[in-house]
Amino acid sequence: METQQTQERKRDRVKQMFDDIAPTYDSLNHILSFSIDRLWRRRTVRIVRRLGAKRILDMATGTGDLAIALARRIEGSTICGADLSPEMLEVARVKVERQGLDERILLAECDAEHVDMASESVDAVTVAFGVRNFENTELCLRELHRTIRPGGHIVILEFSNPQNRLVGWFYRIYSHRILPFIGGLISHNRGAYEYLPASVDTFPAPAEFRKMLEGVGFTEVTSRSQSFGIAQIYVGKKV
Repeated sequence: METQQTQERKRDRVKQMFDDIAPTYDSLNHILSFSIDRLWRRRTVRIVRRLGAKRILDMATGTGDLAIALARRIEGSTICGADLSPEMLEVARVKVERQGLDERILLAECDAEHVDMASESVDAVTVAFGVRNFENTELCLRELHRTIRPGGHIVILEFSNPQNRLVGWFYRIYSHRILPFIGGLISHNRGAYEYLPASVDTFPAPAEFRKMLEGVGFTEVTSRSQSFGIAQIYVGKKV
C-alpha cells in the first residue's frame, strides 16, 4: 500500500511532467488523436448541457479545452477550471482571455484531493482525460462528489482499452510505439508520452470504474463507449 509520502512524490512527478509538455500539449493532442478528441469533448459538452448544469467545476482542466467548450456552448454557465500544473493553466489562461471568456471561466491551481470549494456548490463536475492521473482515485472522487449539489452530476471523459481484439491490437501498437516516438520528437519529453499510454493500461475497465463511482456515492452510473472503446464517457448522479 502506498504511503502518503510516496503519493506526494508521484504527484510532484506528474505535475512536473505536465509543466514540461504544456507548450506543445494542445498541438500534439490533436495530431496524435487525429482530432477525434475534439469530437469526444463536443459529446461531453452536449451531455452536460442536457443535464442543465450552469455552475461547473472542470477538474484537471489542463489547457482549458473542455472548460472553454462548456462556456461557449452552455449559455449562462460559469466554469472553474482547476489543475495541478501551473504551466498548463498558463496556456489555458491565454486561450481563455483570447476568446473573451475570462469573466466566466476562473482558473485555479489545486489538487483533486483538496478542492478549495464549498460543499454542494456546483451543478456538475467534469473531468477530461485526468482521472487516470489522480494519485488516490477513490479519495479524489469522494472530494469531487462533495462539491456537487444533490441532483447534480459528474461527467468523466477518459481513455480505455478497446475490447475488440483487432482494434485493441492496433491501438496498443499505436499508443506504445508510434505515440511515444512522435510525442517525444515534438515535445522533447519521450517519457511523458510513454507514461500517458501506460496510465491507460492500469486504469480500471469500464465496469470496474462504474462500481468505483457507485462506491463513492454516485447513482444511475452509466458509461458510453467512444470510437470502438478507445474512450468512455461516464455519467453519475448525486442524490
